[in-house]
Amino acid sequence: MSHLLDVNVLLAAIWTNHPQHAQANAWIRGKELTVCPLSELGFVRISSNPKGINASMGDARTALDNFLIKYQVAWIPDNLRALESKPDKSDQVTDHYLADLADKHGVKLATFDAGIKHPAVQLIT
Repeated sequence: MSHLLDVNVLLAAIWTNHPQHAQANAWIRGKELTVCPLSELGFVRISSNPKGINASMGDARTALDNFLIKYQVAWIPDNLRALESKPDKSDQVTDHYLADLADKHGVKLATFDAGIKHPAVQLIT
């Protein structure tokens, strides 16, 4: 079973100063990993944001590229129309979309977010 990585997992797995880095690294070992444009964009956005990781845009892109190569991460397109995902409230829009996208592609959404209630979610504990 492959796992679509939520942005929070990508951040934790890639940045060694992230508080969940060790947990993410231990979890991803031996797993089939997948990303999509939305998870890649979220990683780059938060990594390069001064209120986030505060890396340069170049460093964020390089770190993501190195991770994708190192772990031979697969890629799936964001080919689910936004209106096909039906979250209940605004703060669920992106999380629910990623879970629905994972489900559409027959993978699980790997996340640290226990608040995402969806059958396609694999919570990392």
